[in-house]
Amino acid sequence: MSDLPRLTAAQAAARLGVKPESLYAYVSRGLLSRERDASGSSFDPLEVEAFALRRRRVTPRPVEPSGGGMPLMVLDTSLAHLEDDELFYRERSAARLARDSTFDDVVRWLWDAPVLRGPDEAALALARGTVATLGDAVTPLDRLLVAVTAFASSDPLRDDPSAEALARVGARLLVGLPAALTDLVPSGTPIAQTLWAALARRPREDGARLLDAALVLVLDHDLAVSTLAARVAASARGSAYAIVTAALGVFDAPLHGHASRDAVRMLRAVQRGESPASAIARAVRDGGRGIPGFGQPLYAGGDMRAVVLRELLAAAEGGDAIVALMDAVTAEVARHAVTRPNLDLALAALVLWGDMGEDAGAVVFAVGRLAGWIAHAKDEFEQKPMRLRPRGRYVGPAAAD
Repeated sequence: MSDLPRLTAAQAAARLGVKPESLYAYVSRGLLSRERDASGSSFDPLEVEAFALRRRRVTPRPVEPSGGGMPLMVLDTSLAHLEDDELFYRERSAARLARDSTFDDVVRWLWDAPVLRGPDEAALALARGTVATLGDAVTPLDRLLVAVTAFASSDPLRDDPSAEALARVGARLLVGLPAALTDLVPSGTPIAQTLWAALARRPREDGARLLDAALVLVLDHDLAVSTLAARVAASARGSAYAIVTAALGVFDAPLHGHASRDAVRMLRAVQRGESPASAIARAVRDGGRGIPGFGQPLYAGGDMRAVVLRELLAAAEGGDAIVALMDAVTAEVARHAVTRPNLDLALAALVLWGDMGEDAGAVVFAVGRLAGWIAHAKDEFEQKPMRLRPRGRYVGPAAAD
């Protein structure tokens, strides 16, 4: 039997979303192989993952309008769009912005805000003190959520539902949240530099610059579920704090904000000397959600955000060793499945390069995406209130006669 970590029959069936009977039907048809010993059948995680990816390649069914209204989950947006596998924020290339601009500059342009005014010292001290009371068991996203509440509690205008309040509170949070996680930098320090001081345990000359690029690249990406939550809260005319809290609640999930964590664990295993094949197989077996850091259905030729971050890492001091880990894992995945690295693998590589905690990628993602949530909220405030209130269609059991 192979020395690689393997899936039990139950794990393989769960990964494919089928019953055990269907799994063994695939085996009998020669679509999957298995090994058997005294403990039962086991399956190669990489073979199962490749099979799962092949099964997934179907043309999605068009969504039919219900009751003459707009098709479900289709919204007009003037913020981010994809064209020829390139991401654009309005008319500007996200890749070029990431390479040439700071995150602060991009946010000011996107929000049409001349300055990003952070919280005053009293509000910042309250947020830092509140975060400091949390134990080590909480996640970094828990700390951000608590800090949002702390900033709201010290804002006398926190319930202001106006469009003008969105940029004011957005700047207060965007500047204040990274500062609430560290007291190592003075007020007025750029956002990426503050966040680097809060997360990185290894000094890097280009650290803040690469973090700037990462924040720009995660700012917006079509209508992700957290962005939709922000727009729903904005449709109900929630305050800016309520909008960000709603978005963070959806973001704090393994299939969204935490997706880079398993990729960090996988790359760190390879960094410690485990073979790429073994690290990937273990990640697939333990995560149960596919290969961490691979696959992005919105791109035909691969996630351009991962490409940009990889290029910047490769050019940075000490980045070549981290990029080599990415490339080794990518080459091994390519031997088994047609899927390419996504943003989460690149964030994981950035986390390793800065010697950050395994959840640091989620914090970078959340801070960068917060700028997008506010931009979407500003857009939603220009629409009719409560327009994002769908109607349910009952499909339960019929009433008894």
